[in-house]
Amino acid sequence: MLRFCALAAVLAATPALAKDILVEAGPNAQERLQSALLDAKPGDTVRIGAGRFELTDGLSLDVAGVTVRGAGTDKTVLSFKGQLGAGEGLLVTSDDVVLRDFAVEDSKGDGIKSKGADRIVYKNVRVEWTGGPKASNGAYGVYPVESSDVLIDGVTVSGASDAGIYVGQSNRIIVRNSTAMYNVAGIEIENSGYAEVTNNLATHNTGGILVFDLPALPKRGAGYVLVKDNKLIDNDTPNFAPPGNTVATVPTGTGVLVMAENDVQVVANTLSGNGTANIMVVAYRQPFEDKSYDPYPRDIYIGHNKHGRAGFAPAMPGGAALAQALGGTLPPIFWDGTGGDKVNLTGVADAPVLTLNLALGAGIETAKPQIIALQEKALQKVAARILLPAAMEAAAK
Repeated sequence: MLRFCALAAVLAATPALAKDILVEAGPNAQERLQSALLDAKPGDTVRIGAGRFELTDGLSLDVAGVTVRGAGTDKTVLSFKGQLGAGEGLLVTSDDVVLRDFAVEDSKGDGIKSKGADRIVYKNVRVEWTGGPKASNGAYGVYPVESSDVLIDGVTVSGASDAGIYVGQSNRIIVRNSTAMYNVAGIEIENSGYAEVTNNLATHNTGGILVFDLPALPKRGAGYVLVKDNKLIDNDTPNFAPPGNTVATVPTGTGVLVMAENDVQVVANTLSGNGTANIMVVAYRQPFEDKSYDPYPRDIYIGHNKHGRAGFAPAMPGGAALAQALGGTLPPIFWDGTGGDKVNLTGVADAPVLTLNLALGAGIETAKPQIIALQEKALQKVAARILLPAAMEAAAK
C-alpha cells in the first residue's frame, strides 16, 4: 500500500498529468483568474483567453512550475486601470514559472514583479501605462529581483517611472529582443552579475540601458555584464522619476550609463540621437556609509559601436556651458574621470571620450575637462557565455 501511494505521488507530479486551466474574459474576471492561479499545480498552464480583463486588485502566483499564457500581447489584456490598491499587477514568488503572450496595462504599482523566483521566463509580454510618461505611473514594468536564471525575451514596456525592464540583485540574466520606450530607464541591470543584454531597442527613454551597482542594498552586484548589439536611439524623454529616486539623476539623452559596476562591456551597439551622451561611465557620487562598497566603475570596455549624433543637448549639470566651450556639442562618450587608472577604461578608439577628471565628492566646478582616446585593448570575454537551463530556452520558443 505504501509503495502504491508513493507511486501515485510521483505520477501526480509528472507533466503527463498536467492540465490546462482556461480563464475567459467576462464578469468576475478578478475572482476567476486569481482562483486559477491559486488552484494551479506544478506543470499546469493557466490559459488566459483573448479579451480585456478589467481587474480591481493585483494578482499573485506562488505555485512552482506553472505557465501563465495568453493569446497574444494585443489580444489578452489585463487592465488594472480600476485597481483599488497600490501593489503590483501580477506578483510571482515561485520558481520555474513562464509568463508569456499577454499584456498588463495601467497597474498602480509595478506591472509584473517576481521576487525570489528562480528560473523565470518572461516571453512576449507587454507592460504599458497608456497615459504616457507620468511620475504617478508604476515604478517598474517587468521586475525580477533576488533571482537566479532570468530570461526576458520579446518584452515591450512603456511608461515606467523608474525602469521599464529591471533586473536587480540577481545572477545569470539574459535580456534580449525586447523594446523599452518612454520610460525613465529603458533597461536596468542593478546589483546583479553575469548578465547579457543583447538585441534590444531602447528609444525615447530618459536613459536607454543602465548598469548600476548601488550601496545599501541586500546584495552587491557581481558585475560581468555584456551590453551588445542593441539599438539606443533618440532617448529624449525628460526625466519624470519621482524626486529622490536614484534614476531621477539620469540626464535626459543618455544612451548607455555604467555606474560603479565592474567588468562591463559595451560593444557593437548602434547609438544615435542621445543628447547628453551615447555612453556614460561614472562613479557613484552620493554619500554612503557601507565601507565595503566600491563607488568606482572598474574594468570597462567600450568598442566596435556605431555612433551617430550625440552630445547636442547635454542635460547634466554644467553640460550646456561645457558643450559651448567645446564648439557646441560633446563627444559621444563621457567619463566623469573619477577613479583615474583604477577604472581601467579600455576598448577601441572609434569615438572620442570627454573626461572631467573629477575627484570623488568634488563638484562640477572642479572639473578639468579633457578629450582623450580610449586606451586600446583587444576584446576579451567578460565571462563565459551565459547558458540558462534548457527548459527555459524551450519555454521561450
